[in-house]
Amino acid sequence: QVQLVESGGGLVQPGGSLRLSCAASGLTFGDYEIGWFRQVPGQDHEGIACIRSSDGTSWYRDSVEGRFTISRDNAKNTVILQMDSLKPEDTALYSCAIGPIVTAGCETSPYASWGKGTQVTVSS
Repeated sequence: QVQLVESGGGLVQPGGSLRLSCAASGLTFGDYEIGWFRQVPGQDHEGIACIRSSDGTSWYRDSVEGRFTISRDNAKNTVILQMDSLKPEDTALYSCAIGPIVTAGCETSPYASWGKGTQVTVSS
């Protein structure tokens, strides 16, 4: 059974940084798309970054590009989301998810297995 566990969230001041981790068990990362999503109460999940585990091809939402960096460590079945220059509007519950590899790009994968998330709060 696939299990995803996120960690690294917390409270940070505007302009600060956080490093989120997504650890997977029950599979190997080598043949999947792995995405990071965020959700605020009353809104749908928003995809913010994803990476193809086999070759590292990645995608970022415009609102985070240049501030967030996604990377993977297939040997550790872990995907990292480095978040810099955080803004109050980045406050959300951040979750990772696994989906099949798709030729159109990881942002289009039908993500099916999700972690429970880690809360990120950006506030002074």
